[in-house]
Amino acid sequence: MQDYQRIIHPFGPLYDENSRILILGSFPSVKSREQQFFYGHPQNRFWKVLSGVLEAPVPQTIEEKKAMLHQNRVALWDVIMECDIIGSSDSSIRNVKPTDLKRILEYAPIMQIYTNGGTATKMFQKYQKPLLGRDSIGLPSTSPANAAWSVERLTDTWRREILEFT
Repeated sequence: MQDYQRIIHPFGPLYDENSRILILGSFPSVKSREQQFFYGHPQNRFWKVLSGVLEAPVPQTIEEKKAMLHQNRVALWDVIMECDIIGSSDSSIRNVKPTDLKRILEYAPIMQIYTNGGTATKMFQKYQKPLLGRDSIGLPSTSPANAAWSVERLTDTWRREILEFT
């Protein structure tokens, strides 16, 4: 069994002055931490789902991912800046230090905040909403752990929520 590790988020947010929506995950997986970029695990369906919503080709490289996000005015970050975690397990997260979302919200004209999955939604409600006075819309997780949701079902659900703001 793995032990808890205290980990500080190893990379920064992605946003610019044109970002209109902010999608927040909980905390980067081991694979994402290794790659130093969001949704790095090959089984995570985030890039397929977002590409489906945006009707864009699925990006393969980090540069292609960044370009797709910027072109569609999408910002990415995570709710948690630092925590104790076992591997990539959201259910193991404890001793949370939230990220500072104000730097994004003060710079970019974010119209809507979304959270990717139950842990991100719960952590946003607990730590971010009181600080920001803003709410988020919780979306079903693109994690492979959310096996009950197919890519098609995720894409349809995400599209209904996101499209009006992109």
